[in-house]
Amino acid sequence: MSEPHQGHSRRTVLTTASGAAAALALTGAPAAAAADRPGAAPAAAPGAAAADRAGAAVAAQAYRWRTAAIGGTGFITGVLFHPAVKGLAYARTDIGGAYRWDDATATWTALTDHIGWDDYNLLGVEAVAVDPAQPDRVYLALGAYTQSWAGNGAVLRSTDRGATWSRSDLTVKLGANEDGRGTGERLLVSPLNSDTLYLGTRHNGLLRSADRGATWSAAAFPPAPNPSGQGITLLVAAGRVVYAGWGDGGGALYRTGDGVNWEAVPGQPAGSAAQVPVRAAYDANTRALYVTYANTPGPNNQTDGSVRRLDTATGAWTDVTPVRPGGGDAFGYGGVAVDARVAGTVVVSTNNRWGPVDTLYRSTDGGRSWTSLKEAAVLDVRETPYLNWGGSAPKFGWWIQAVALDPYDSRHLVFGTGATLYGTRDLVRWAPQIRGLEESAVRQLISPPTGTAPLLSGLGDIGVMYHDSLTASPSRGMAANPVFGSATGLALAALKPAYVVRTGWGDAGNGAYSNDGGRSWAPFAAQPAIASTAPGPIAVSADGATLLWSFVHWDGTKHPGFRSTDNGASWSEVTTFPKGAVPVADPADPRRFYGYDTDGGAVYRSTDGGATFTKGASGLPSGDVQFRIAAAPGRTGDLWLSAKWNGLYRSTDGGTTFTKLTSCWGSYALGFGKAAPGASYPAVFQTGATENFVGVYRSDDTGASWTRINDDAHQWGWTGETITGDPRVHGRVYLGTNGRGIQYGDPA
Repeated sequence: MSEPHQGHSRRTVLTTASGAAAALALTGAPAAAAADRPGAAPAAAPGAAAADRAGAAVAAQAYRWRTAAIGGTGFITGVLFHPAVKGLAYARTDIGGAYRWDDATATWTALTDHIGWDDYNLLGVEAVAVDPAQPDRVYLALGAYTQSWAGNGAVLRSTDRGATWSRSDLTVKLGANEDGRGTGERLLVSPLNSDTLYLGTRHNGLLRSADRGATWSAAAFPPAPNPSGQGITLLVAAGRVVYAGWGDGGGALYRTGDGVNWEAVPGQPAGSAAQVPVRAAYDANTRALYVTYANTPGPNNQTDGSVRRLDTATGAWTDVTPVRPGGGDAFGYGGVAVDARVAGTVVVSTNNRWGPVDTLYRSTDGGRSWTSLKEAAVLDVRETPYLNWGGSAPKFGWWIQAVALDPYDSRHLVFGTGATLYGTRDLVRWAPQIRGLEESAVRQLISPPTGTAPLLSGLGDIGVMYHDSLTASPSRGMAANPVFGSATGLALAALKPAYVVRTGWGDAGNGAYSNDGGRSWAPFAAQPAIASTAPGPIAVSADGATLLWSFVHWDGTKHPGFRSTDNGASWSEVTTFPKGAVPVADPADPRRFYGYDTDGGAVYRSTDGGATFTKGASGLPSGDVQFRIAAAPGRTGDLWLSAKWNGLYRSTDGGTTFTKLTSCWGSYALGFGKAAPGASYPAVFQTGATENFVGVYRSDDTGASWTRINDDAHQWGWTGETITGDPRVHGRVYLGTNGRGIQYGDPA
């Protein structure tokens, strides 16, 4: 759920349009911790920060990096069309960075992949702003969390539509992956002066910049900042007036005409002060400001809401709510967009409507009457089959807070959900408009040695995927029978690779097996009682005869492991297996299993098929649940221990002893691929550190030396969960990210 990592000297990268990069070393590093999906609790950061460690320059090899196609897979929190450039738009996500839309190619380009390991927090995009008068200028407000362990936010500013960036560090924290992340843009270019920007924060009031985002200072704003509140939920220009939403009660909407002095908007509707202004959109043709409200900022927990229209010329308010929540139909209102070409045309979305699911309401008469678009919608998800959710019909949407209307095409409407971005060109036929945008949090990766799929993946929220292609969304979609939310385990029998098992959070069982390499699945006939509340990782013996399942509750509580020798039909507790440990099967000897006790810093070994375990090497690094062992393919007892900032260790005697490698000082995730030509040992890949920063490395000489294979333009924030090479293609590597999906690279 959460990925703590150790802070080292931070590198900010200014990418060039050609993809090259220049690294600028900065002092300081944010506190380390992360939470990847809605509601995930951050894990405690390691107790001691590692000092910067200089090392000899490591060799580097140019790689071509691409993103494995799935199709969205995360919460789209905002979409912003440029008002003066046809076909130009930007999207933001809660943990996956920002993107630029190219209408000519119908693709998104990632703009923040240069953000590095120590700045993982900045892959959460709180807000996007464009300059209507300067189309090449774009601004991003970055920062995923406001908790004490998170680093401060930052503002990126670009004069070439995000091809290159300049960065300004803030002294406050932003919360792009917290409640309220789907509210309006909190960043705005002043309609009075393009050099002036405003940034609304959650806990620190209003910030103002007079130099196009280079420097920031506190600005006067009437409500007092609330350390535990939502603060400013939106900033929007209505002509030359700026409106700000306030999410902590009191006067819910404020405005300024001179950019300095703010006042509560007069005559706000009764009851609106008890609700949060979620988003607002201004119709310049009718001088009407439309505001959506809900009883919480969302996307969670909304049960009530409304839509109001303000005539900015007269100050008159009108309630134009399409349908009132109530009678068991609980929801709030989220997105709002107006048609720049047709006066009085406005679209709003419901949000958090889990019964009849959310919809969009469209009005062509200023909100006097509305039509729901859901009922007539024809959803085409052939390009992203996982949206069928294991075989059921795709839903119109949920968690809809991002809604945008193309200012140059009245029928080009898009809306974001918790999994994708739907678009239409005729208001009837809808399809994911998502090429190039991937936001999954990746938990497990397996590249099978045989079969048609080059990759299997276990993901947060959308379970396990069978990647029959890397350039198209998996044709089978989410693995069914049972359908999982988040995957917690994925394992393949090394000597019988057609046999694969998986575990996770499911509605109809928490474990399943496949006899065809992951194409189709069947649930375990039985499971331990603890599996429904604490499913954890699983291992399968090399011959597929024995399963070893570990259990960890979401709050970190560890439970005894269980073993099955009949394909999951029955299970028995293994009292000698360390509670909560990640089980690892020996890839050559079916009798051997291993487990690493991260509390005690010891390896436990089994030579009887996982029935009993005895302690092996001890005195190893302890205190972090993400220390882990990996077994080299095709060998018995050849184990590697990644102990994060404590370094990398290897055992060739089945865990009886370990030797620390001196070639690197940090190791976070490790895997194996096809050996180099002329070499007998598999290529070793890792997310680790040989210098004073964390990168992606390959070793073709059993870890004696390392070659850096990513570059400063390809860092993707936090990448310490999973990595594996391809056993059939030397040099190919698959890398799991925490918000940018699966990245795969080949030598250029």
